[in-house]
Amino acid sequence: MRHKTSIEIFTYWDHIRGPYDAPLRSQVEPAAVRHVLSDLFILETTPSDRPRFRLAGTKICNIFGRELREEEFSALWAGSQPDDPVKIANGVMAHAVPALINATGYSVTGRHLAFEIVLMPLRSSREGENCDRLLGSLAPAQNPAWFGAEPLEFLALDRSRILTDDQVKAGEPTRQRAPFGAQRTSKGPEWSEAFRRILPWRASAGGRIQ
Repeated sequence: MRHKTSIEIFTYWDHIRGPYDAPLRSQVEPAAVRHVLSDLFILETTPSDRPRFRLAGTKICNIFGRELREEEFSALWAGSQPDDPVKIANGVMAHAVPALINATGYSVTGRHLAFEIVLMPLRSSREGENCDRLLGSLAPAQNPAWFGAEPLEFLALDRSRILTDDQVKAGEPTRQRAPFGAQRTSKGPEWSEAFRRILPWRASAGGRIQ
């Protein structure tokens, strides 16, 4: 992660989850992230496995020129691509692991801008094993003069990868996480392979997912 918004919200999310793999939705305090609140969104699961926006910050809605509440996450993505971001979002919730997406946004006139999107799992309650919410941030790499005045028409997925503690906090040991109410075993090679089958990511040197 390179954008300070991404780092700030991930650090906050990592703090409030404590020893668990994901925090409760009720633990997210808007006042604690007020500086980046307009860059944040929350997705929720649906019976059709098409995550939709439960909430979206004002800056994000302005970027796309419309209110995003109750709109499907897939609606932001280009042409044949929507299925990939949907699989990523569903994978983040199903496996309770955060992910980073690098994307390019295109305006109605063809202007383009790079974005960093962080997706972090949430639970609405301590009941059940799967996460049913997702906290996300969307941050532009730059702030050109046209940005904000010219709505984006769509996002194009460039790459994505799983985020682990050691990738974000270099030099610190990765902490083992447990779901609420149970101790989780270490996520070994079998888990990683299963995740690769679900998500359209490829492994690079060093075992990272891109």
